[in-house]
Amino acid sequence: MTILVTGATGNTGRHVVAELLRRGAAVRALTRDPERAAGLLPAGTELVPGTHTEPGALDAALDGVAGLHITATAGVADTGPELVRRAVAAGVERITILWGGYVGPAETAVAESGVTWTRLEPQEFMSNALTWAESIRAEAVVREPFDIPSAVVHEGDLGAVAAIALTEDGHAGRAYNLNGPEPLTTGERVALLAGALGRDITFEQIGRERAVERLLREGVSPADAEYVVGWHADPPAAARIPDGTVDRILGRPARTFAEWVTEHKARF
Repeated sequence: MTILVTGATGNTGRHVVAELLRRGAAVRALTRDPERAAGLLPAGTELVPGTHTEPGALDAALDGVAGLHITATAGVADTGPELVRRAVAAGVERITILWGGYVGPAETAVAESGVTWTRLEPQEFMSNALTWAESIRAEAVVREPFDIPSAVVHEGDLGAVAAIALTEDGHAGRAYNLNGPEPLTTGERVALLAGALGRDITFEQIGRERAVERLLREGVSPADAEYVVGWHADPPAAARIPDGTVDRILGRPARTFAEWVTEHKARF
């Protein structure tokens, strides 16, 4: 069975690819730049040019594909329904979709597609800490507006859940909240990083207004900046309270932030 993975070189997509290959699936990775992707993805991955935001050009990529993984980025909100329609017409029998934080047009199209589907609903990724890398290297400081607990999830665990849903029965029509094994405040995550790096790191709380301004400087739209900062000001219970979904699906404990830090400390 060939499975097409969109967003294959992204933060989560590369983990979906790796887990599918580990389970013996044939993986076709959709990428804008196959040459660059060849250095990022495991050997054995079939690379095809294209983007899921231009589904009209994906007939060749969908040919012979039985499973599809979609990452619902902002651009997919508009093109997702057409992508799903073309996938079903091409014979895709199973779809997983990594939601964009809410059930939008792409997520709805998947649920109404008539094929086997699973929606993955992570709240906050451990890898969000990589946004601190530059300030940690330059100033040994992390600046964030809030110090509220979040049960961050390892992006590799999401990849493993996606691979299972795409290759095993028992996950049809399910929407899985995915979080990590422990709620950690920003300060606690910074402390774990400091311990692993063997250096002092200061956590500096900034106001909500400064946090919004920072996102605007990075090119985030005003609406999205307000949404992101507002979410971190008051995360939902699904983000704060571990529910064990990852453990149950994978048959092992969800990976901890301390494990993630050990894997990535060289980047800080």
